[in-house]
Amino acid sequence: MRFVVIGAHRRRDDIDAPAEALACGELFLSALPIADEQPVSDRELLVAVAKLRARLLDRATFVAIRYGLAVRDSAEGESKCAAHLPRWTRLLDAHRDDVEMTLKAAAAAARPRPDRRDFTSGAEYLRALHEATNASAADPAFVKEAEARILPFAKKHRWSHRDEKSIELAALVPRARVEDVRAAGEELRRTCAQVPFLLSGPWPLEVFADDADQ
Repeated sequence: MRFVVIGAHRRRDDIDAPAEALACGELFLSALPIADEQPVSDRELLVAVAKLRARLLDRATFVAIRYGLAVRDSAEGESKCAAHLPRWTRLLDAHRDDVEMTLKAAAAAARPRPDRRDFTSGAEYLRALHEATNASAADPAFVKEAEARILPFAKKHRWSHRDEKSIELAALVPRARVEDVRAAGEELRRTCAQVPFLLSGPWPLEVFADDADQ
């Protein structure tokens, strides 16, 4: 048997069945036991883990771990996560009652995705893809309106380029303000009907999980 790791939690009782708690330094890893022969890429497993992530988040905030990490036991889990544990511990101590919300909006000015066949090397293609992605930008008026409505509820926020056609606003908000953010999203939909966007969450700590200072 092995385990698919889901997230890092501050307390053991933040984790309940069918997940198991693997001790990991001062933290605990939520992990779903699977058979040795079961592929991690199995679609049913992906769906099961997604549902379990949502259920665990209902109990308490945790640091999301990128899907695909599989370990045999607590010792292997701690070994693979060791470099992150001090930061994750500080993060969870500071933001146990906070969650992430994301707003993904269509870019007003998007550059065409580069064609791999136009480049002689992979490095040149990746550089062009990076430039095309970073060239995307949302309507400045939409950005201003989104920040005015959502940021009053956020402790931290970050804009990022997800691809050459969209940008994303990630906001770290108290659980108690999630409904306020959703209401702000509905107001934004009415005032900026010309800009398609998707407001989603709450999510576990992921975008802000690498912040050095909490």
